[in-house]
Amino acid sequence: MTAFLAQEFFELQGFQHAALFRPGLPVWDAIGETLDAYLAAWDRWDAPAAVPAGVHVLGGPIWIAEGCTIEPGAVLRGPLIVGEGSEIRTGAYLRGRVVLGRRCVVGAHTEVKGAVFLDGAHAPHQNYVGDSILGADVNLGAGTILSNVKNVGREVTFPHDGTVVATGLRKFGAVLGDRCRTGCNTVLNPGVLLGPGCVTYPNVSLRSGHYAPGTLVKLRQAQQQVVLDRILSK
Repeated sequence: MTAFLAQEFFELQGFQHAALFRPGLPVWDAIGETLDAYLAAWDRWDAPAAVPAGVHVLGGPIWIAEGCTIEPGAVLRGPLIVGEGSEIRTGAYLRGRVVLGRRCVVGAHTEVKGAVFLDGAHAPHQNYVGDSILGADVNLGAGTILSNVKNVGREVTFPHDGTVVATGLRKFGAVLGDRCRTGCNTVLNPGVLLGPGCVTYPNVSLRSGHYAPGTLVKLRQAQQQVVLDRILSK
């Protein structure tokens, strides 16, 4: 059975925070205790961080690199690292344990917690990204939800090759490999792992499990069109 290593999902060369992905450990290790240790060891909190007027800082250490755009109305809670050239739009809520790489986007009314964004990852429109990892150049369609907790509150597991893989995490959303794209209103249930280049149709709900690189997940709908006058005349 595959070990679900980070190199199966991401090209880590040049990623400033590649140390989050420890050799030999499954990719989701990066959002557990490893993320806490990485943030605790970050030694650049005292670097200048330009926070514009109208941005709400709720406490905790925050580091913002040069060239970032943070719009009024955004809410920031540390620990939080924002990489060069990233954009945080109005109404976004980053509520701790978040690492953003370079040129990332957290859009209007998007909530992010316990997450890692590789360079160029976008969650631009009313998304929820909880305890998840977005690979380089991932784009979430409007309304995409990465659910991170089972309703029964148990450890997040997922099926693979006829067995059940235990993650050891009670909160674990999804891992999206480099260049994945989700259609609007896609829901990823806890424990989804998308290989690089996967695409979903709008309104798809993905069950937990591993999806091979380049998978297209479709939703087939049967539509019925009726002339409104015929309905009103009955």
